[in-house]
Amino acid sequence: MLYVGLTARIQQELKQPPTLVRQSVKDYIVDPRDNIIIECEAKGNPVPTFSWRKNRKFFNIAKDPRVTMRKGSGTLEIGFRSGGRPEDYEGEYQCFAKNDLGTALSNKILLRVSKAPLWPKEVLEPVVVTEGSPLVLLCNPPPGLPPPFTFWMTSGMSPIRQDKRVSMGLNGDMYFSNVIARDADTDYSCNARFPFTHTIQQKNPFTLKVHTKEPYNDTSYNATDPFGGRKVAESTPTFLSPSGSQSSKMVLRDEHLLLECIAAGLPTPTIKWFKKGGDLPGHKVKFEKFNKTLKMVSVSEEDDGEYVCMANNHLGSIRHSIFVHVKAAPYWLDKPTDLVLAPDENGRLVCRANGNPKPEIKWLMNGEPLENPSPNPSRQVLGDTIIFRSVQMGGSAVYQCNASNEHGYLLANAFVSVLDMPPRMLGAKKQLIKVIENNRTFLDCPFFGSPLPELRWFKNGQGSGLDGGQYRAYINGTLEIKKARAEDEGTYTCVASSILGMAENQVSLEVKERTRIVGAPEHKSAIRGSTARFTCKVKSDPSLPVTVTWTKDDKPLYLGWRLKKDEESLTISNVNEGDEGTYACTVKSEIDQDSASARLTVLEEASLNPSVSSALPPDRPDPPMDLDLSDPAARSVRLTWIPGNDHRSPITEFLVQFEEDRWEPGRWQNLSTYPGDFNSVILQLAPFVNYQFRVIAINTVGQSQPSRPSPRYKTSGAAPDAIPRGVRGWGSEKDNMEISWEPLLDLERNGPNLRYSVWWRRKDAGEEWSNVTTEGSKHVVHNTDTYVPYEVKVQARNEFGPGPESNQVIGYSGEDVPTDAPTDLRVSKVGSTKANIHWKPVDPASVRGEFKEYKLYYWRESSLVPGLLVSKEKRTKGVYSTASEPSGILSDLVPYSRYQMFMVVANGRFEGPPSNTVEFTTKEGVPDAPRFFRINRRSFDSIYLEWDKPLEPNGILIGYQLKYRIVNGSRVGGRTQLETFFPNVTDFTLRLPDRSTRYNFFLSALTQIGAGEVFAEESPPFANQAYIDQVDIATQGWFIGLMCAIALIILILLIVCFIKRSRGGKYPVRDKKDLPLDPVDQKEDGSFDYQSR
Repeated sequence: MLYVGLTARIQQELKQPPTLVRQSVKDYIVDPRDNIIIECEAKGNPVPTFSWRKNRKFFNIAKDPRVTMRKGSGTLEIGFRSGGRPEDYEGEYQCFAKNDLGTALSNKILLRVSKAPLWPKEVLEPVVVTEGSPLVLLCNPPPGLPPPFTFWMTSGMSPIRQDKRVSMGLNGDMYFSNVIARDADTDYSCNARFPFTHTIQQKNPFTLKVHTKEPYNDTSYNATDPFGGRKVAESTPTFLSPSGSQSSKMVLRDEHLLLECIAAGLPTPTIKWFKKGGDLPGHKVKFEKFNKTLKMVSVSEEDDGEYVCMANNHLGSIRHSIFVHVKAAPYWLDKPTDLVLAPDENGRLVCRANGNPKPEIKWLMNGEPLENPSPNPSRQVLGDTIIFRSVQMGGSAVYQCNASNEHGYLLANAFVSVLDMPPRMLGAKKQLIKVIENNRTFLDCPFFGSPLPELRWFKNGQGSGLDGGQYRAYINGTLEIKKARAEDEGTYTCVASSILGMAENQVSLEVKERTRIVGAPEHKSAIRGSTARFTCKVKSDPSLPVTVTWTKDDKPLYLGWRLKKDEESLTISNVNEGDEGTYACTVKSEIDQDSASARLTVLEEASLNPSVSSALPPDRPDPPMDLDLSDPAARSVRLTWIPGNDHRSPITEFLVQFEEDRWEPGRWQNLSTYPGDFNSVILQLAPFVNYQFRVIAINTVGQSQPSRPSPRYKTSGAAPDAIPRGVRGWGSEKDNMEISWEPLLDLERNGPNLRYSVWWRRKDAGEEWSNVTTEGSKHVVHNTDTYVPYEVKVQARNEFGPGPESNQVIGYSGEDVPTDAPTDLRVSKVGSTKANIHWKPVDPASVRGEFKEYKLYYWRESSLVPGLLVSKEKRTKGVYSTASEPSGILSDLVPYSRYQMFMVVANGRFEGPPSNTVEFTTKEGVPDAPRFFRINRRSFDSIYLEWDKPLEPNGILIGYQLKYRIVNGSRVGGRTQLETFFPNVTDFTLRLPDRSTRYNFFLSALTQIGAGEVFAEESPPFANQAYIDQVDIATQGWFIGLMCAIALIILILLIVCFIKRSRGGKYPVRDKKDLPLDPVDQKEDGSFDYQSR
């Protein structure tokens, strides 16, 4: 069984075969000026002894006085203080670390001494070449170790300018695709830089003599016409490197691939690269040296194949195929790891590696090849696996796996240690663990044994093993308690058991309450000379002692006669300005802590009556004073100020503002903010600005008035730091490209005379950059081809120099009208509202711009319904498709109509010529809803319905259908009834069974296809007069009752009047006329009484 990660204690007590922990690299190049150190360190028990082989023979260190071995390791040190040549120690070294249990091997270390040989002396005659011809200047640097880095310069140590025409090849030679007369104006010297010695050697320079057919005047040189108008014979491309039509290249997996094609010709050919049968992997391919070099990083097997470079100019083109073969040195799939086995146990070592060619696996034991079949019956070698069966004591050894092919090798050591040991505990006995409630907790129980014991946890010596739910047991012996609670307290026992015995250990767990501050200190303002008191009330576990400490501004607070603390507070007597600051209370127990802080602000005595002062409300602070500038630097200055009175509310922040007198004089702008306890800061500034500053104090009430301005401070100028933003290239005309960008902000100028350098070149064409310098934020490139991609970049510069370049962006020259029209426009699967459209696409080159869409123009020519007038307004639909057989769906059509359509192709600015016009008819559909649907109540017992035909019948109307059902309050009940009507009927009267009955109506028009959109209405209630068209008031109940009441009152009045009239006047009637009147009869109001005697 596998056991990894023995503790240091076990490693000291147990026997262990050697394990290498450090060794030198396989290919080891050393500097001859230094001592040679070859590393080899190993661990094991007993401590390993070391020996070395050199060139596969025993290396007797004792016989060489220059070679010593470091104490406690196998590292060799070879010194040359007393003489000797480092070259004498070149060779292949291998270290052996050995103890009683086995031998571990290092890699084979190939030691080589760095070399920087001199350039051979040679006399170089002038190179004579005809103008327009190709030329190769050979470098042939001396073969250094490691190989030198080559570059070309003039004898005056100026670099040779390389471009599309002139460049250095991978072999260091200088290639001229064609020679111009101006090439003779300088000489050419190849230089070699050796990395170890940091020396540069220079080859004797080449001089050129260029023969021209016509006189050459260097004042007539023009970059666009390097031959100055002279007639030079043009030539088709030919390859200078590599030669022939094809070549091959081998590269190893994970290395970099470099392919090169350099061509001669006039005009200078451009180079393009392709991969047959696939695309170049863009994420790891980069083109260098003006497209002449293809660089691919981290090559893998899928990059194997044929790569083609093509060189062309307007006279012709040639191709060269490079067949790339990707091989691989061995790499690990499954590296063997150490085994610890008990007697009679089984195990295996696995060594799997891959490579191209497939690596060969060889096994060694203690540095000696293993025989197969093995003489040891407990060990069997099966290719990349060694199987161990029933191992016995004394079977420990170190095994080596060597995986090799023609491109390299891998060597791994893995020991097999046979141990017979009962379980044992490695940790301290009976630990006590204290944890905070609700925290995650780990109980450790490190153990060891061979065979590997099984470990189980128990709580309070009871129950089954703990694993699952609240607990999780790990194979290394750790028990996790996910959320410690009070009921988790107790004694936990870990028991490790195997066939050889059992061992146990105990861990006691105590769960404590969290220590916390329940009464935190609060911000205070105190008048100078008074007393301030901060409280800090703490709650903690009663069994955990706690300590409370105070700090001021994060520094220890020293107590004395003025500063005193008790269990719950800090008292400051006789407060002064030095006491102002932030006071923090920190409470600590042995397992946790908590803290809180508050600020003390010291106030001036504002009144003879302290109570009046303390009662004043907080206010805005006074402005800062006495601004001072110091520590001037190119782009910074220190600003210092004195804070004003904070008026009983601590200052929380200072705002620094600036004003400059060059771009926006008089306008104050925010620069930065700082905490309220700062009064001296370093301001970061922009170059070439004449600053002055002011400061605003801020508290919880608001902002102060600004301070008085500081003296002015002018920063020196510098090149721009900012990169022009928003760089883009686009064509406003078919033969131009406008390059535009956002100008730098005023504070980004950094100096006078701001200008912009603009570069552009055709993308992937291998052209040189064209450039111009302008003061504006736009430049127009004229005489471009139509819609071609350009690489564009912009750089700001001023009198102090250029700034950083922008990233390259891709812009396009202008678009032109597309030349081709889509062809074979047709429809299929025409329905009532949809139709499928098909067409043949245009040639992408004919779009002459960025393909935007195919635009379909369609319109309704007429309706198939007789007499129905329609709008012929054109509508459009855009379809984006790059398929070889494009198609689309035209929707939202009107049924039963005749349509026409044509299609154009569109780019960003123009539309091309129209395609063929297609006519089609849509099928009949269901009609729209009726134009209106009104419900009128003309009597108590009937409803009058009225409607109009649909605006779009979508076919031939064959009638209408009306569905209705009774509505009872908010519920719909009763059976749905259906009425149908002829197409010329547009009204209907419905008799009501009861004057209070209400209905829901659903009206729709009909064609042969079916019922159309439904128009739903609800009949009005009985009391709703708005829906009653004509009502006879004489038939209303309330009116009849009113009239009857009036008639009855009139009748009663008439009866009363009749009775009074029958009495005959104002005097009383008596039996005898001469009797005097009674007092009761003496009325003066003209009324009378009726009495009987």
